[in-house]
Amino acid sequence: MLIFVQTNPLHAVKHITAILLSLLLLVSCDRPAQPGFIVQVSLGGWNHPDYTAAQIIGRLDTVSRLIPVKNVIIGWSTDKEIYRQVGEYLHGKGIGMYLWLPVFAETEEVCDNVPAVDLWGNVPDHYDLAAGEGFRFNCPSHPQNITNVIGIYDRFFADCGFDGAFLDRVRTQSFVSGVGGVLNCGCPLCRERFAAEGVDLEAVRAAWDARGDAFLSVSGYTPARGFTFTDPLAAAFFEAKGHIVSRSVAAVADSLRARGLSIGLDLYAPFMAPFVGQDYAILSEHADFIKPMLYRQTFAPAGMGFEYELLKKAVPGAEGYPSFPMEVAFLESQLEAMEPWPCAKYPGIEINYWEGVVPTSPEYVTESLDAVMRHRFDGAVLSWNIMEAPEAHIACLGGYR
Repeated sequence: MLIFVQTNPLHAVKHITAILLSLLLLVSCDRPAQPGFIVQVSLGGWNHPDYTAAQIIGRLDTVSRLIPVKNVIIGWSTDKEIYRQVGEYLHGKGIGMYLWLPVFAETEEVCDNVPAVDLWGNVPDHYDLAAGEGFRFNCPSHPQNITNVIGIYDRFFADCGFDGAFLDRVRTQSFVSGVGGVLNCGCPLCRERFAAEGVDLEAVRAAWDARGDAFLSVSGYTPARGFTFTDPLAAAFFEAKGHIVSRSVAAVADSLRARGLSIGLDLYAPFMAPFVGQDYAILSEHADFIKPMLYRQTFAPAGMGFEYELLKKAVPGAEGYPSFPMEVAFLESQLEAMEPWPCAKYPGIEINYWEGVVPTSPEYVTESLDAVMRHRFDGAVLSWNIMEAPEAHIACLGGYR
């Protein structure tokens, strides 16, 4: 039965319009927002770029026809002409260009650094993934290391037309080097900084020597709070480490921002970030966007399962660490942990394929992106080299346009 009520026509139009807008809002709440994709171009090491400007432009032109590209992260060869040509192309398309700039590792070929040491004074082992990627980490506190990074930008990149800087290696070593990789840096300067945070590194070392693996035992984990350490000294150490490393990263970011650059940060997944000195609360205040590396199919540094297994292998006697199957439910937990921070969020999803190291598929890529979009984040970073990503891993994202 229909009931008609006579009313002012103008009021009726306004009422119907309000209903239609409400319905549209309800529908849109169930639909992921259109993402803005950021893609990465890895040029290899400092001295010998793996691609020419023409090859890069050709590839980006193909990719941008398949998916909406917002920014391109490119580096870190010192060949300025590549960036000038690629930047001219990108800016003509309304796409931003970010310099891919390593901070606390990979700069040994272009400057002299002060290496990080563990609490016993040893330089931790490195991890040679590929040419120019040795993961040899430097002290996060030493002014020389911070000055070096700014000097690299000023010397090689300031006149190349970059819109922003994407800061990589903004951490210490991980469990790739065992316990010494995370119980660092223990140099005299860092000891002073830890002391200012109320943490005596001699006491930390003594606690580890006395308790061994049990020093890193935990009583639980939640996405919002991370791991809860059973030893208050372990909790204080990692909290202080996050402050020390992240404030140094902030100093680099602020110096580059003063040069007119927007800032992006390459971060570990939230559950592993405290072990490498990344404090999201501090870092997000100094970044325009963050890219947590939510890599479920990467068996190399920053891969979530890879790093977690290294933790458990390094401290097999530590208790309380749950099983984290690298399934969508765990990805959702890490996306949930990202939500509170104020800057833009572009989770990193690997789309490259490397047999035995990055065994991804189009199904994996779309599954991961669907999860990201359910959280209505700003978009995603397609990691970590668009020049080598299989066409199918890009074309499957065409529906997000």
